[in-house]
Order: sequence, then structure tokens, then C-alpha cells
Amino acid sequence: MSDIYFSLWQDELIDNREKTAEDIKQTSFKLPVEFDKGKKTKAFVGWSGFAIFDKEVDIVQLACNYARQYQEYSEACGRCAPGRWGGRIVYDLLDKIGRGEGEMSDISHLKEISDTMMKTSKCEIGKTVPVPLLNMIKYFQEDFTKCIQEQKPSPWYGKDEADFIANVTAPCSDLCPSHVDIPAYIEGVRDLNFEASLKATRQTMPLSHTCGRVCPHPCEDACRRANLDQPISIMELKRVGADYETDHNLSWFHPVKPKKPKNDGKKVAIIGAGPAGLTAAYYLALEGIDVTIFEELPVLGGEVAVGVPQYRMPIEKYNQDIKLVEDMPTVTIIKNHRVTAQRLKEIDEQFDATMLGFGARHSKAIRCENENKDMVGYWGAIDMLDKVNLWHKYRIGSPASEDLKGKTVVCVGGGFTSMDVVRCSIREGAKKVIMLYRRDEKTIIRNTTLEEYTEAVEEGVEFVFYSAINKLIDENGVLKSLIVDKFELVPDPDGGRAQLIKQEGKSYEIKCDFVIPAVSQSCDLQILPKEWELTMTSWGTLQTNGKDYMTSRDGLFAAGDCEYGPMTIVNAVGQAKRASSVISRYIYDGKVSLTNDEIMEDHFNRLRVYDKKEKITGWMPGLPREHSEKLDTDLRKTNNLEVNKGFTQDEAKAEAERCMRCYYIGMVAV
Repeated sequence: MSDIYFSLWQDELIDNREKTAEDIKQTSFKLPVEFDKGKKTKAFVGWSGFAIFDKEVDIVQLACNYARQYQEYSEACGRCAPGRWGGRIVYDLLDKIGRGEGEMSDISHLKEISDTMMKTSKCEIGKTVPVPLLNMIKYFQEDFTKCIQEQKPSPWYGKDEADFIANVTAPCSDLCPSHVDIPAYIEGVRDLNFEASLKATRQTMPLSHTCGRVCPHPCEDACRRANLDQPISIMELKRVGADYETDHNLSWFHPVKPKKPKNDGKKVAIIGAGPAGLTAAYYLALEGIDVTIFEELPVLGGEVAVGVPQYRMPIEKYNQDIKLVEDMPTVTIIKNHRVTAQRLKEIDEQFDATMLGFGARHSKAIRCENENKDMVGYWGAIDMLDKVNLWHKYRIGSPASEDLKGKTVVCVGGGFTSMDVVRCSIREGAKKVIMLYRRDEKTIIRNTTLEEYTEAVEEGVEFVFYSAINKLIDENGVLKSLIVDKFELVPDPDGGRAQLIKQEGKSYEIKCDFVIPAVSQSCDLQILPKEWELTMTSWGTLQTNGKDYMTSRDGLFAAGDCEYGPMTIVNAVGQAKRASSVISRYIYDGKVSLTNDEIMEDHFNRLRVYDKKEKITGWMPGLPREHSEKLDTDLRKTNNLEVNKGFTQDEAKAEAERCMRCYYIGMVAV
């Protein structure tokens, strides 16, 4: 709930101008009443309306500055005349009124230009900028006409009583944990300017090959194209620029020119060379800051390297992302270096800041009767995937097929790890592969992706839903079978969440050779000195405020699995990018702070940029989503060749042309 003087947002009108305290209404939207840490917001203007929190706000000045912020953007864009020149005219007219030189005909002209922009601009930013401006004139008309009739400047014209902070977003970028500029990299593909595409991605996402292949693409859930026909294939378009760079042996396309090494004695330690650690190192190195990564494994990449199968994430492609970081002149990586609690204390003393980026590599138990990790046939998902991937990617160890060929494998879980387990088991020659899951098909698709689930079914994985293991049965310590309980989803008569209820008398037995729990993972917390008494979450992870990623110990940061628990690559990257930004300032001034852009990102995320109820007009529907070629099912079941071949150039261009370029601009007055 927000305290409002006046607001109009997504057709919700709150007008408290003449209301008594008892009659004041509240808005249901999470509008940015407070900008940051006690700093009040005077007003907010965005794509769907505006809100005023301080009645002393000069509405003419507010409108003029919003138009000015857009003019700066449109000058840099220049994609269409209505957006570029229309924005300039709207700003000039508002500025003219604001300085006391306007005419009543200017209001009519402004409305005419705004109408043209909303109908003919190529992208949404040009279509939506006039919306709040026209509503300001409609609901605060007297403020504008007073400037015209009295030929006097608006009271605050030319003064600096308010700061105006703006940022550009898009529904897809907002829902992306790394806030990748998605329309920009799609536009690069559309224009066949792959360098521009990749640079746009690497502004906030250095692992382009990786997240172009194994990202769960939450951005596609916020694609406005879905309100018309189908969402853009955002994830697959991301890999186009990255593959172009490496397939043509080009030099690295950095988003900005890396700064020269500072050589000022400041240095940052990072524990773990997974997605979080690599990301933080990269963005710190772009600033010329010395970074040392300590990695326990003999290989780099963390769980993506040793956990995500080759057929989904070819190691040669992931290594290109890793090499991007390795080649930064201020980055040092030390492998085979296990950091204990004592070693972490030493590192803490030697470095100006430390970021913990270690993963969750302990498989959690099934919690069933007779569960014994030493039982022959009981194999934790992380250990199983380690063996599979260390062999296929690095020729370390021995083939898992020696254990699994001709066997019956049962996996318990419903996420990406369990999908990797069952699909790897197929490839290792298992005779029968079953996944047991307590919930339904829709939930497992939501936990992973439709593509992942569909491909697993095609390869022969048997999914058994509404089921859970009750007991493991063994003979002399060797697993023989499982007792499985059946459940049903029973609606709550009071309208609450439906409950899973065990079906009495419906339990049954499954004979198997291996049971592989993939229900979740936990972190190895031995690394944390007990005397530091770090604040932990109820999930056994390091607690931060979720914004700057500083732990309860000054100078100790955490991002990725160790901060939140098992998470997707894009989440880990997003956290680490933010943490690196905070660290880059902290090591010099000792303060934890966010940039204005980062604060605005958080406000947009709370407000929710995407409106799934929006009706899309003005576009020709019926443009089908492109689908890249997949490796034939019978062929891929017997090897680890990459399943998804990616788009051809023609397919990529056609898919990129479906993007509606849904940029929006939001601004606060503080």
C-alpha cells in the first residue's frame, strides 16, 4: 500500500486532492514512494501513468522533465521519425509552456503530436511516453493553462529543487534476473550486427554461450508478444552473437573497453569459479580491479561444468565464456584450492573484500524409511552427474555406463538436476529410467522448461506423478526395490491451496538397481568460521538483504547458491553482477551503495512492468515462432552431442523481426 496525493496507473485513479484524512484512498500498486533508504520520492512517471506523493510537486516541471528524459533516449535511437522528432516537439512545447511563453494552441499541438506518436512510433517507448503527459494535462489542466494565461514561468522552472532520475526498461528485461537489455541484442540479430548483439548481452551477462543454451528464460513469461500470439524465442537468440564471435575466431566483444589495471593495492577475493564467481570477476576486472578466484575443483565453471550435461551445455562453448574471464589482465584463478574456515580467515585479512560464490553441492536426502547413503545403488544426484560429466568433458575418472548400462534407474525430483540425471541415465545405457515426482506434469514443466520435459519424454524417460518413495528395500546392503505411495490432489473446501493426500491401499513396489535423489541440494558450510557468527537463513544459506549482497560481516559478500540456495545460472549471474558493482565502490569508500540505475531496476521489478491482461493492437498477428532444429531422438539417446543445433541465420533474423521492441521509460522526482 502506498500513500498517494494523486495517481493514475493502469486505469486505477486515486485522487486525494480534496479528501480529508478519513477519506483518503490507497493504491494497490507498489509505487516507489521511497526512493532509497529513507529518501522520499516526490513523484513517479512511467509508461502507464503517473503518481504524485508530495502535493508541492510542480506538475509542469514534472511533465517537462519526463519529456526531456525521453528526448535524450530518442536522439540516441533515431529508429523512427515519430519517436525521434515527435519527442523533440513534445519536449519543446512543454518547455515553452513551462518558461511562460506558451499559447493555448500549444496544448492542441501537443495533443496532436502525442496522438501521432502513439499510433505510428516503431517501438513502445514512443507509443507510451505521451500517455502520462496527456493525463497530466487532463487532470492538472489549470497548472498548464495558468502558465499560458499569465505568461509566467512555472514556479520551479529553471530551479533545482528536485532531482529527476530515469531509467529505461522492458517487460522481458525486468523479469530477467540479470536485467539483460534483451530488445537490444535481439535488434542486433535482426540487423545481422552480431557484435552489437553480443555487446548488449555482455553489459550484464558475460556467460553468453551458456545462458543462450541452459537458461530457463523467465523473460519469455513476460514477453508482450505472448499477448498477441507466442513469446519471442529470447534464449536462443542470445547465443547467436556468442556463437558468431567464437565460430569466426574473433577477438572478444567487450561491452565497454576494459580499464587499465589500477595497480593501487586494492584487491578482491572470490571463492568459487562457478557462474557467480566468474561473473563478479569479469565486471570487477572491467573496472581494472585485481581479483583472485579460489576454486576447489581441478576445472573451472562450477556446477555448470561438472553438473550440466554435455548434450545441453557443450564444455567447449562454456570454456569460451570462461576464457573471456581468464583473459582479463587483472584476474588470477587458483584451482585445486579448497578453502577451509581457517583459510577463509586468512583471505579475509589479505583482501579488501571477499565474495563467497560457492555452490550447493550436497544432495539432500529423500526422507524415506530405510534410507542409507552407504547402500549399494543409492547414488546422490551431484555425485552421479560429477562422474558423468568429468568423464565426458575432461576424461577424468571412468564412464558412468560401467555402473548404469542395462540397469533400472529411479530418480526422485522435479527440477533441472533431476532432468539431467534421467537424460544422462538414458545416454549411459540404462535399461529403464523412471522419474518420481510428488506434483503434476504442469509443475515439472514450470520448474524446468517445456523443451526439457518434451525431449526427456521423447528419449524414453517414464514420468510417474503424484508419487513418493515410502521405503527402500535392500538385501545385505544392496538396493532391490522401492515402496512407492500414491497421492491425490484434494481441493481445499475453504478455497486455500489444494493438498496432497496419500491414497490408502494404493502403494506399490518398483524393482530397481539405482535410486538417485535429486530433490534439492545444500551448501557445504564448513567454510564459514563459527566465531564470525554469520547470519543465516532458515534454508541454511547466507543471509543478505537481497539488494547489495553484503552478509552480516563487513566486507564479506555472497551471491549465487550460497546466498539463496540452488538457483538458475541467470539468477546467480544477476546477483554476482550486482555484488561486483557494490564491491567496486565498497573497497574504496567502505560504504555499501547502489547506483541510481540499480535502485530503479528494483522499483520496476516491484511494480511489475509486464501486464499480461494488456490487449495488443496495431500489430499484424499470426507470425509463427521459429523453432531451431533438434538432433534426432534415436541418434541423441546414444551420445552426448548437443541436442539443440540453434537457429540458422535466416531463422534467427525471422525470429528477431517478431520482437516489438517494448522499451518503457520510468522517472522519479526526489
